[in-house]
Amino acid sequence: MKSVVRRVGEVDGDRLVPLAALTEIGAGTPTNVLAESTRLPDESVEIAAVTLRPISPAAGKIICVGLNYKAHIEESHRELPTYPVLFPKYASSLIGPTDDILLPPEATQADYEGELAVIIGRSARRISEEDALDHVLGYSVCNDVTMREYQYKTHQWMQGKAWDNSTPIGPYVITPDEVDLASAGIRTILNGEVVQDSDLSYLIFSIPKLIATISEFTTLQPGDVILTGTPAGIGYRRTPQLFLNDGDTVTVEIDGVGSITNKVTTEAA
Repeated sequence: MKSVVRRVGEVDGDRLVPLAALTEIGAGTPTNVLAESTRLPDESVEIAAVTLRPISPAAGKIICVGLNYKAHIEESHRELPTYPVLFPKYASSLIGPTDDILLPPEATQADYEGELAVIIGRSARRISEEDALDHVLGYSVCNDVTMREYQYKTHQWMQGKAWDNSTPIGPYVITPDEVDLASAGIRTILNGEVVQDSDLSYLIFSIPKLIATISEFTTLQPGDVILTGTPAGIGYRRTPQLFLNDGDTVTVEIDGVGSITNKVTTEAA
């Protein structure tokens, strides 16, 4: 039986270069620690030979934003918000960028939601919009899979959003200097068909605004994750409705950030 070795690595072409003494992105890896960590090129491995874990697998806080694209608000028949709609997920929801999305036996309306994830790199409270991006470690891709019939059991959304083993995130953390998000495209592809297609310029609440708003009531810590909302095209609002089924393949891609592809599998009861 092979032993599991957990490492944090820097992408170098088709290889990962380990960073000394680091085992995961999280509370112990603020921006300065990652920047100052010793690279171990002699221990590099092929990306194809490793299993990529979820970004920040033990995140202290995963704060999600609902209704952050105008077209999605219109398809949901809601009013334009003046304050971000926020709800939590938990670290147990996160899975890796190639792991199977598990469909729970209790739910029949599992829906896709392609989103940009923001990973926090510096601890602070009451961050100004002007300083907000200084607290970002980087960006990643996420699929905020939602069990719709559970989401709408009450006017709170948590019970539809926080299922275990449902939320793929990855494949990498792209640092702010590596990508221009001003108008980066975001797409979700289900079984080869593009079902969501937008770009990040349409975010109603910008990344700095979200960081400032959230940090007003809670301290953001390294490894915390903010999911910034999904564009129009969700399955629940289609006619006919379109939900995830056993055997489906769903991809979320964001220009300059990466893509994740996951198979959908029914969870054993």
